[in-house]
Amino acid sequence: MLDVEKIPPHIGYYLVGFADGEGSFHVVFRRRKDYVKPWKTSLCFNVSQRDKVILALFKRHLNCGTLRQRRDGVWYFEVNNLTAVLENVIPFFERFRFMSAKKKRDFAKFKHLATLFKDGKHLTYEGLKQILEIRKDMNDGGAERRKYTDAEILCQLERESSETIR
Repeated sequence: MLDVEKIPPHIGYYLVGFADGEGSFHVVFRRRKDYVKPWKTSLCFNVSQRDKVILALFKRHLNCGTLRQRRDGVWYFEVNNLTAVLENVIPFFERFRFMSAKKKRDFAKFKHLATLFKDGKHLTYEGLKQILEIRKDMNDGGAERRKYTDAEILCQLERESSETIR
């Protein structure tokens, strides 16, 4: 578990300011044929930038996550492990708070989602419907950037649940 008190305030506030403008909290749905359920669902915090120096600071001070480079040369720092989200990401952003109303709102929804995930709600049909509903208002909707629409996800979930009942 991250000890946020050990993070120098000037670093913590710098990183939260950077994340306020460039960071994103979201829910990822990935099609998986090797899972019992048709979707692997996870929470994710990420920040992207052409220069990886600042992203390396996130990795170092949050003590979790991965740094990767996309084909277009952009680097991104990503945390999508639920334990790391609960024990590192959330405590960090609770200690070093956002200034913008939008990011405060998205973070509050992300924390709510993390509780649902921790309670295993992402493994149930009703829980996934609730997660999709919460996700709608995050990141200014973000629907145009998503690979799968909510309707596609729900359709597959409904198909699976009707097959289970038979």
